[in-house]
Amino acid sequence: MTSKKEIQINLKDVELGANLAEPAGAKALVIFAHGSGSSRLSPRNNFVADVLNKHSIATLLTDLLTGLEDEKYNNRFDIALLSHRLIQVTEWAAQQPGLNRLPVGYFGASTGAASALQAAAMLDKNIKAVVSRGGRPDLAVALKQVKAPTLLIVGSRDTQVMGLNNQAYEQLASEKNIAIVEGASHLFEEPGALHNVADLAASWFDKYL
Repeated sequence: MTSKKEIQINLKDVELGANLAEPAGAKALVIFAHGSGSSRLSPRNNFVADVLNKHSIATLLTDLLTGLEDEKYNNRFDIALLSHRLIQVTEWAAQQPGLNRLPVGYFGASTGAASALQAAAMLDKNIKAVVSRGGRPDLAVALKQVKAPTLLIVGSRDTQVMGLNNQAYEQLASEKNIAIVEGASHLFEEPGALHNVADLAASWFDKYL
């Protein structure tokens, strides 16, 4: 049984909308960092979250920008701002009853992968694992400082992003792996592709969280 609810996360200077799902007996928490133009309502990230919930992993899907902030296109690619917000959300979770005892991982999609890795580097060993889906880890400036075991998932047809992921992979000094989903494009819209992503992510988090 999984408890799901919409919440508001009150930070020092902003209030963010979020969706929190807590399976009974949750053993870990994964916080999602969405890509540019996406939100906590992303059907792809919610699909992955549902699979993680079945693995007894709580999930927190939060908007890192307010509605007004998201209207400014440049904010969507402000990795420093997004990383700072993700860190604030992580610190908020660490103060919540029921969540504060759980090891934390990040799941980042598209540009959200960069903010997840950047935040993981800044929080050091407090982040236990990171998974990137079709991400832009190359936009994170602190890749060499990431301690968390990191899985990069890329579609075989997403050739440009695959090249960028290979470059980022070489810079990562943590335990790492690249998983190629055959026949998948950037959004993993092909039949079965997103299932593969979710299974890969669940296995990675099961192992390291």
